[in-house]
Amino acid sequence: MVTKKTKEEHKESPSQQNIQPEVSIGIVGHVDHGKTTLVQALSGKWTATHSEEIKRGITIRLGYADFDIHKCADCPEPQCYSLKPECTDCKEKGTIVRKVSIVDAPGHESLMATMLSGANIMDGAILLVAANEQCPQPQTIEHLKALEIIGMKQLIIVQNKIDLVDDAGAKKNLQQIKEFIKGTPYENVPIIPISARHGTNIDALLWAIQTYIKTPDRDFDKVPLFFVARSFDVNKPGTTPDKMVGGILGGAVKQGRFKVGDELTILPGYEVAEKNQKVWKPLTSKVYGLMAGTTKVEEAHPGGTVALLTGLDPTVVKSDKLVGAVVGVTGKLPKIWSSFTIEPHLLERVVGAKDKLVVDPMKLGEMLMLNVNAAATVGVVKDLSKGVVKLDLRRPVCADTGARITISRSVGQRWRLIGYGIIKA
Repeated sequence: MVTKKTKEEHKESPSQQNIQPEVSIGIVGHVDHGKTTLVQALSGKWTATHSEEIKRGITIRLGYADFDIHKCADCPEPQCYSLKPECTDCKEKGTIVRKVSIVDAPGHESLMATMLSGANIMDGAILLVAANEQCPQPQTIEHLKALEIIGMKQLIIVQNKIDLVDDAGAKKNLQQIKEFIKGTPYENVPIIPISARHGTNIDALLWAIQTYIKTPDRDFDKVPLFFVARSFDVNKPGTTPDKMVGGILGGAVKQGRFKVGDELTILPGYEVAEKNQKVWKPLTSKVYGLMAGTTKVEEAHPGGTVALLTGLDPTVVKSDKLVGAVVGVTGKLPKIWSSFTIEPHLLERVVGAKDKLVVDPMKLGEMLMLNVNAAATVGVVKDLSKGVVKLDLRRPVCADTGARITISRSVGQRWRLIGYGIIKA
């Protein structure tokens, strides 16, 4: 059982606060607008490490990295902010004022479900727009609408690649961005021009993060819940059984806290075949270690992305098999749904499609892509009643009644966002 502390007691533990990030920020936007390059500029880490990502030059899976924001007491804003202990302006040593975790989400249209799953573990977001391209691009529109649908309130827009345009081109693109966000909940968010490749104006971006993306109030005394956004096997080929380590679960603590030694239950678990039927069985394990970035910690709390080191069989977790699972305490996890009834809220137009397609009503037998918490599943429409829709799920999900799900429809062989729904029963 997790030992509970008050929020005030937790804040008095500077060693933990300095190690684990306090806020998680997603970087989203159209493909090739510089998201992974910005992550590298901030953290020094290139998050596109999967073989297909390197070959194709795009992000396929969610990537994670952490960075520290340093502040110089002698310099004015925004020059006072730096990624390094030494102030870039006056060269005096600053102090760490915040540790941030960033999530690099795919921008490619065929990977929208991955981006939507990642959005549910973000406290704030940075939307990247390339200054050398017309704004908005299709996935720029789709990502902004997705953030709006999931209720993301904290957003910064970054106008990247300003090194590739002249002053007139940058101003024209800026005006396009302003026109794009006009009338949306993000009409007044800051727009920061940068060159991620050259590290230009990063101090202004750090100032914007400090000013506009606040750390949410955390409830450290709630029953612990962890959303799995990645799962993998770190054992190299040829590792002998006596030297193998258990599977790793990467993601975010949604509430409460986890400590080394805690007993875990993972839902919906893993798929097995019984009597020619596919069934899902819960997994149980134990926390053998916790990692915040590359640092071992004794406790993980809401804030940034962390890794749970478990005793799970590596074959169960490898290749992101447990992505979308929820981890917690036995008997105190959200319900497992293999079908549910939702209250749908459909948009007027299909988001991301080149043509302004009207969103038609759902149809019996239609297959839809659904995202809830960090999970993605396909739902088949089984019943249409007044104001509600019943869906059978191809892959069960773990969620509370009242949870919000995003709904995407197959349009032109791509999943396109068409609205959201609320789980009713």
